[in-house]
Amino acid sequence: MSEKLVLNSEQEQQKRAIYESLSPRRKRFIDRIGYDKWDPFQEPNDPRKEKTDVTKRTSGQLFKEFISEMNAEEKSNAFKQGVLEMCKGLVNRDDKVKGMYFFAVWYNRLLEKEGHSIDEDEF
Repeated sequence: MSEKLVLNSEQEQQKRAIYESLSPRRKRFIDRIGYDKWDPFQEPNDPRKEKTDVTKRTSGQLFKEFISEMNAEEKSNAFKQGVLEMCKGLVNRDDKVKGMYFFAVWYNRLLEKEGHSIDEDEF
C-alpha cells in the first residue's frame, strides 16, 4: 500500500462515505492499517495475468521453444511431462524445481570437470 493517498475532494467524500457504511469489524481493520493508507478505489489483481520467468516467457513458451530446439517432438510423453513440470516450476519459482535445476547445473559442471559427457541416447 502507498504511504498516503492523494485524493480530490470528491474522492475523499466517497472514501469517507464508504468508511462510514462499513461494519465495526471492518472499520477496526482499516484503523489498524491506517485510514490515510487505505485505498477503497484500489484495482484488484488480475488473476488471468500470466506469470513469466526472467526472460519474460511463459511456461508454455519455454516448453514449445525447448521441444522445437531439441527436436524432441518424438520423445516420450514422460519426457515431455518432465520438461513441462520444469517450465512451470521455473516460472512459479518452485523450490523443488529450483533444487533440481541447480543440481543439474552442478552435475553438468562435474561431468565436464572430470572429462565425461552424457549423450541423449546414453541417458
